[in-house]
Amino acid sequence: MFNLKIGTIIEAPIQSVYDYMSTPENDFQWQYGTLATATITNHLNKMGVYFRSIGHFLGRRNLGTYQVIESSSNRKYRFKSLSGPLHLHTAYTFGATDGGTKVKISVHVGTMDFFQINERILEKRMKKQLKENLASLKALLEVKQVPYRLET
Repeated sequence: MFNLKIGTIIEAPIQSVYDYMSTPENDFQWQYGTLATATITNHLNKMGVYFRSIGHFLGRRNLGTYQVIESSSNRKYRFKSLSGPLHLHTAYTFGATDGGTKVKISVHVGTMDFFQINERILEKRMKKQLKENLASLKALLEVKQVPYRLET
């Protein structure tokens, strides 16, 4: 069992960052190895929503089911795994900064013998992947739209 914590500042409004990260269908765009994610329940708010994710991790194809356990607009989004190779409790927290959003990701990982891999190696690989995912997210959400101008 281990914990991972990582954060960054994204130069985008907090509402935009929260909305993007708390929509499971966006995961494949910024999470390496995620092939598809879909919501499997429909609620008026995000609390209690279930979603499934298909992806690759450590060379294996995985299917996991997750439940949103906390969703407080613009501040926190938490979910836990209900199935899959790892027992995960993941939290995204958001805070306003001057000109952007501070994002923190915290993952509590309970391992199983599924991967037959040393827990320390697993932790190191997952931390590296989290850093790469946050860098992808940052690049994706910070894309500046340049207004189209006609030359005369």
